[in-house]
Amino acid sequence: MIERYTLPEMGNLWTDDYKFKTWLRVEIAVCEAQAELGYIPQDAVAEIKAKAKFDPKRILEIEAEVRHDVIAFLTNLNEHVGDAGRYIHLGMTSSDMLDTALSLQLVDSLQVIMIHVENLIQAIRYRAQEHRDTVMIGRSHGIHAEPITFGFKLAGWLAEMLRHRERLAHLQDAIAVGKISGAVGTYANIDPNIEALACQNLGLRPDTASTQVISRDIHADFMNALALLGASIERFAVEIRNLQRTDVLEVEEFFSKKQKGSSAMPHKRNPIRSERLTGMARLLRGNAMAALENVALWHERDISHSSVERVAFPDSCILTHFMLVETTELVKNLLVYPQNMARNMNIYGGVVFSQGVMLALVDKGLAREEAYAIVQGCAHRAWNTDDGNFRALIEADERVQAHLSAAEIDHCFSPDRHLRNLDQVYQRLGI
Repeated sequence: MIERYTLPEMGNLWTDDYKFKTWLRVEIAVCEAQAELGYIPQDAVAEIKAKAKFDPKRILEIEAEVRHDVIAFLTNLNEHVGDAGRYIHLGMTSSDMLDTALSLQLVDSLQVIMIHVENLIQAIRYRAQEHRDTVMIGRSHGIHAEPITFGFKLAGWLAEMLRHRERLAHLQDAIAVGKISGAVGTYANIDPNIEALACQNLGLRPDTASTQVISRDIHADFMNALALLGASIERFAVEIRNLQRTDVLEVEEFFSKKQKGSSAMPHKRNPIRSERLTGMARLLRGNAMAALENVALWHERDISHSSVERVAFPDSCILTHFMLVETTELVKNLLVYPQNMARNMNIYGGVVFSQGVMLALVDKGLAREEAYAIVQGCAHRAWNTDDGNFRALIEADERVQAHLSAAEIDHCFSPDRHLRNLDQVYQRLGI
């Protein structure tokens, strides 16, 4: 991932140095298990642990000659360890180390992601509490529908993020899988108990039935969870973008004192964060699709997945982390304009209260079709007219006057009747 979107907390987990550290952790864990079960001398393990180190530059030099990154790594280790190095990687295949180490990186990355999911949850919860009674218009098909509150809109975001937290908690266990089972997974040259011990010491569990690799459905599950999280963030971002449009302007991204929106137009205040998040979600979905395509490897394994994963895993983890941090700041600092919400809701004389008028007429004995026709006629005469006033037309309609009193009409145009049951939703979410 480019530096522009790489924050150190996650970026550090995907450096070559950190990758090689996880490789070394796996190799040492296997050596320790080998020694515990009596396959190699204990003093050899002590010597390996004391001397084992690596030089990323040297590894790259060796790889340029041998064209194999694991062999280059092991060669560099042996340059430091000496004779005891003959016990490193004993009975293993490259993917034993690579896949197990990758799981460690994914587990570490997921821990960081979970922290920032929680931060976003709390940010949304706080703003939902702040605006639980801030009335605005609900929209369907992009068209005014009926009143809601901004807190209720945020409640939907909160519920969605809570579901993501549950999914990711499950994923923490699902991705924590290692394999030390040899060239095609049959343990031909290594005791299965070594795998069990090594994985236990690394905080992983052995794969149930590995081939040369851990089956990639596990990794596709991980990548799809990140893509789904990104899709939710995109939903929030698209909503902010729509609500920030000049002709709506119900919310707005925070615009700092020295910030500039356009090189050509000084007046511009663009939703750049939300637009950036929308684009990033596309990358997560693309990487998730590549992860799905990685599931179908030839026989016990080919390496078509490897080049994909070298890019997709770090990029998706780094992007997800960046998106969570960015979204949390966006929500915390979001500018909310209740006056504009009230203005937009009451355009054309409160046409959005049409259903309330229709139902009131039905309660008075009118057929639904007749009530609908009366209300629709008034609404459409008010719609898209500079001086259009739905309420005035309803109040002046003789058919309405014959059935509804002024107080009853006034009740139809009260937002309170639309919001009276929202506390049930807020209670479910602890808002």
